This record gives sequence, structure tokens and C-alpha cells, in this order.
Amino acid sequence: MKQNKNSESYIMQMGRRAGVGLHISSLPGEHGIGDIADSSVSFVDTLAAMGIGVWQFLPLGPTAYGDSPYQPLSAFAGNANLIGLNPLVRYGLLDQAELDMLAGLPRDYTDYGSLIPAKRALLFKAAERFSAMQGNGLKTEYEEFLHRYGEQWLDDYALFRVLKTAHGERPWPEWGMEFVHRRPEALEKARDEQRDAIECTRITQFLFDRQWRELKNYAADRGICMFGDIPIYIALDSADAWAHPELLQIDRDGVPGSVAGVPPDYFSEDGQLWGNPLYDWDYHHRTGYQWWIERMHHIGQQTHLVRIDHFRGFESFWSVPYGAETAKNGEWLPGPGDALFKAMRESLGNLAIVAEDLGVITPEVDELRLGQGFPGMVVLQFEVGEPDFDMDEIAENSVCYTGTHDNDTTLGWFSGNGDDTRTEKEIVQAQKRTLTVTGGTKETIHADLIRLAFSSNSMLAIAPMQDYLGLGSEARFNIPGTTMNNWRWRMPADALRPGMVDWIGEMVQDASRVPEKRWHCAS
Repeated sequence: MKQNKNSESYIMQMGRRAGVGLHISSLPGEHGIGDIADSSVSFVDTLAAMGIGVWQFLPLGPTAYGDSPYQPLSAFAGNANLIGLNPLVRYGLLDQAELDMLAGLPRDYTDYGSLIPAKRALLFKAAERFSAMQGNGLKTEYEEFLHRYGEQWLDDYALFRVLKTAHGERPWPEWGMEFVHRRPEALEKARDEQRDAIECTRITQFLFDRQWRELKNYAADRGICMFGDIPIYIALDSADAWAHPELLQIDRDGVPGSVAGVPPDYFSEDGQLWGNPLYDWDYHHRTGYQWWIERMHHIGQQTHLVRIDHFRGFESFWSVPYGAETAKNGEWLPGPGDALFKAMRESLGNLAIVAEDLGVITPEVDELRLGQGFPGMVVLQFEVGEPDFDMDEIAENSVCYTGTHDNDTTLGWFSGNGDDTRTEKEIVQAQKRTLTVTGGTKETIHADLIRLAFSSNSMLAIAPMQDYLGLGSEARFNIPGTTMNNWRWRMPADALRPGMVDWIGEMVQDASRVPEKRWHCAS
């Protein structure tokens, strides 16, 4: 099926660009985790110096148990752990000495168990001081923030977050029944008793929103496209599911009938059992897909471009009976298809979407994606070792990756020393084919694969920062299907030395992927 000519994709409008994949939390910094303020601003400056025009990061929502950005507590709220603390000192909300409590946190990885309580205490201290401040510019901005988002999602999220803490951080289906069933008198009592904590949560979200908008504008002014990511599904333990159970196939007690996942694939012989509740697509159709329109409008305010994880679920989705131990025994059921994107376009205009189309992709999924004009993804780690791989078949309207956050690093993948499901024979065959295609060596394979991605027809070519730095499996960010020790890696503070910046810049320049000055990101 031909691409929809009336909806030229955002990456085609940008022209040929190079990008980097690096989540905010992985940035270097002094307070235990990368942040959306000073850490990110410094990184944007470095990207501009290298000629890299696209920064791809993972979902920005607040994380819970397991720390996965793909299981956020809200589809709309921001992750408070990513708020920069230095600006709060500049705002007069914290003293520099108060940040000393974070000084002992490691800098080469994120220790979430130590970070979260310490940073949360600091943020609530800042929020209390903000609340006590007399009228100023920040307070005026805060009132506008409340007016813009209060009824839409903020009030529900703030109450949900406070109640979750009051219930020992347990998932909401395990709360008292008066809260599970959202009995009005119980909610009103909680709002009254927890007024201060609720207000602190609102203020914290305001601080995230303000810092993020400043970062997005800063990046746009320097020609850097902010490329975000959203999971197709929302978590059961989320403010969205608690406040709007009608969105999902769950009963009034929060128990799903079936849950999401994918069948066995490259990553797992048992498939991946995500456990997210499935959407009630009939409800979404009856309401004109309004919730999805609001969700896409919100992410569009945060980013210039967004990848939707597991795009194939819009054509058909893998439904696994609730309580199953693996994702093997599920079934494919029809998704909303074109109707969803038609409703989005009618409300929002052209959609700056990249479709994550990895895994089991059928002609019907391709037809849906191509019909919408959305770029798909090519991951060289999956392709370059195959005997029928042909670089010339990669489409212009696509994003070409060396690997993604779910892959091992290129060095780790090539060596086969990491968490690898391939046989020794398959690893050796892939190594030989990869060296033939790249014309490189095993010592330089990370750079060779980046150059190969840059040479592709794809308008956008991206490599994870670990590949630019030539790191091995020790720097892997996530192993799908596991819940321990993921999302922790951080880039060393001295990684992007002048020589490394120059080398990356030369690769970008040689591939003619330096952003054209005539194009700019809409902020």
C-alpha cells in the first residue's frame, strides 16, 4: 500500500538527521540521577556541537515498582525524580547545603532505593516553601498550570499519589474498598485530611512541567528535535486506571479479564507477559477516542516527535488470560485501526508519530502504518546478520537504529557474551555476515554499525549513547522480561571529551546528516 501523501511524516520534513538514544535518567550529574534541567541543557549543547539533531528518550511518566518508564503511574504526569534541583536553589526553594544529602549517591548508576525517598523529601520541602511564598511570577504561572490541567488529570493524579502513599505504596486494587470504588464521601474526606500533601504533589508537577518546557524550548532554539516515547498501554496501578476504569477491560474491583503481552519472539521464548489491562476499544469508539486525543495532545506539547511503543497493537493485540504465568497461550484480537488515527487527525492535525513495528508484523499492520504515513523502525542488530539483508531495501520514511534500549549494546551483541538467546553457531554466523556488510573489524564494530546506519536510506538514523561510546554488556539499559537491575546505567561525566565530540561530529558530517539551518523544531 502506498504512503498517504497528505500526511508527510515529520522525519521526512526534517531531512536527513543523526540521533542519539539516551534516557534522561542516564545523564551524568551530581544528584544521583540525570535531570531535565542543568544535566539536559548541557547535553543539548553537546548534541549541537556534534551536529546530532535528534535526542530520543524514554517515557517521562512517574515510575513505580521496578522503575520501568513503560509502567508509569500516570499517562500525563511527569517523573518527579527527573526534576533538576539546582534550579530550585536558584528559585529560592532549597538551600545548596540541603542538597548534601544526595552527595553520597553513586554517579555511575541510579540507586533508586536510596534516591527516591531522599529526593522526594527535598521536593516536598521545596513545594512547602513554594506554597508559603507570596505572590510572584512563579505563583502566577502555577495558577495557570492548575487552570490548564487541574480537572483534566492533575487533581486525580495528586489524590491518587497521596492515597497510594497512605496505603504503603500498594496498587490501588489493594486499597480500602471505599477508595477502590471511589466513594465520593471517602474521597472528599481524603482531600480534606491530605490537603497539604495533595498541594505538594500539584506543585511538584508544576515544577516538572516548567523545567520541561524550558528544556524543550532550549533544544528547539538549537535545532534539536526532542523525540519522546509512550507505551501503547497504561499500567493497572495508575491514576488513569483508578480514575477512569471505563477505559479498560477491568471490573469495579480493578481485576482484569485479560492482559497485554506479546507471543514468543526474538527477546523471549515464552513471549513477554506485560500484565497491563487491555483497552475497552468499544468504549473509546463510542466516545470518539477522546482520551487518546487528549493523550496525544499532551505528548505533543512535550515533544516534537513521538514513538508509540507496540504500534501493531492498534491493528490487533495479543490478549492473555489474566493469571497466566507466560504469554504463550494468548490470542490475537482486533484493535481500533484507522478509526483511531482518523479521530486524532481531525482534532490535532498531522501526527508526528513513529511506529514501533518490531516483532510479529503482518501485512495488515504494514497497511495500517503505511496508510497513515508513519515511519517504521529498522534495527540493524536484528537485520544485518541475516543472509537476505539488503541495505537498499530500507525505506526513506523510517528510523534506522543500531539497537534500542531493549537490545544489548552493539559490542555486547556482537560478542554474544551478554544475555543472549542465540546459539553459538548463530552468533558466529551473525558475526561473519556483519563484518562482511560493514567491512569493519570486531574491535570497531560499534562505530562500523553506526556508520552503516548513517549510510542508510532512512531519513533518521539513531544509535544509543552506549554504542557511540563503544561500551559492552555492562552498560545495557534493559533486558526485556526481567525486573531487576534495569534502567540504572548512567553515562560517565567525562565520557564526551572533546576528542569524542569531534569524532562523532565527523561521522555525522561525513554522512551528510548535519541539520539544515532552514529547518527548525516547532517549540
